[in-house]
Amino acid sequence: MPMWPRRTYLDYASGPAGNPSSPHAEGRRARARLEAARARIARLVEAKPDDVVFTSGATEANALAILGVVRGRAVGQGARAECEPRASNCRILYLPGSHTSIVENVRAAAQEAGAVAEALPVKNAQVDCGVLAQLLEAGGVLLVTMEAVCGETGVVWNTREVRHVLEQVNGVSRPWLHVDASQAPLAEKLARAHFGADLLTLDGTKVGATHRVGCLVAPRTTPLKPLYHGGPQERALRPGTEDVRGAEEFAYGLSFVAAHRDAFVKKSGVLRARLIGVLERTVNNMRINEGGRQAPHILNLSFPGRDTDYLVALLDNAGFSVSTKSACETDSPEGSRAVYALFGDQERAATTLRISWGPRITWRDLVRFARALREAVAFIDTSALR
Repeated sequence: MPMWPRRTYLDYASGPAGNPSSPHAEGRRARARLEAARARIARLVEAKPDDVVFTSGATEANALAILGVVRGRAVGQGARAECEPRASNCRILYLPGSHTSIVENVRAAAQEAGAVAEALPVKNAQVDCGVLAQLLEAGGVLLVTMEAVCGETGVVWNTREVRHVLEQVNGVSRPWLHVDASQAPLAEKLARAHFGADLLTLDGTKVGATHRVGCLVAPRTTPLKPLYHGGPQERALRPGTEDVRGAEEFAYGLSFVAAHRDAFVKKSGVLRARLIGVLERTVNNMRINEGGRQAPHILNLSFPGRDTDYLVALLDNAGFSVSTKSACETDSPEGSRAVYALFGDQERAATTLRISWGPRITWRDLVRFARALREAVAFIDTSALR
């Protein structure tokens, strides 16, 4: 029998447990684990493994998609190549109610490259594709960026319809479509074609994985430039040592929600409808912020005339974790941009409460929550009369 030498790890400077870029046995094992996770995610999104670029999360993936395309636009063809540095005809269309990592990176692209940022037209909680077609006629649109599912309201956006409109653009090449699908896995099929996306963002946090991993799904043919430089990892688009364990957790989380999605959607649809029914009977002056197509596990409500930051605190004391808007904008003094984009009502946007849940929620949990919410709103109303 062969005698295997006892291994002594003397490459601690590259990492304590095997760097996937190292050539030794530990490095090769780390690389194999990383690539297995990449392949697993690629199968779920129906893309090539090489299309999956690991990032630290959705925020970085969105930044790479938006700034990467803008910085790499000179490599593009046709309509994309019309957008030269500092050219006023380089246009980016975006959903104004999107997550701040989209909105702020669109603004950064405008400042950095002189691109023109324009809001996508919204009507009845969908992109108005008739108006979009008119906007495209002026030419110079490089990128359209939007969410698949709004993390605040749960609205499911019409990304495939937008893709169809983009395909009608005259010229050698159409604008790129970037879709942030971070909030979609629990409610929507994960295939990139399902969203009509050229570039697709996913996030580990939203599927129960670590807080330090996400990915951008982008074919190698996409003319992307990195956010920063430092190494050849991830096609040199995201330099730095990859998080192998995070990638594995991410792949497992996506696989798990994909396998249980149908059951979760059915269960959550029933729970959401029942919860709305209870609240409508017991809470006065409450508005439901939703669209025609809705993720079943997100419910956004407005309570005009009430301080919903105080309402969140009361519910927190009662043992319920809810929010007024996206966690990334909790400290913002402004109301919900997502709700304002849907309804154009500042008071409605300033008095929001978001309730969202995962697979372990039960009807008993929501009954207890409905009671606590009713009591908290009544306490605020009574206090206002004193």
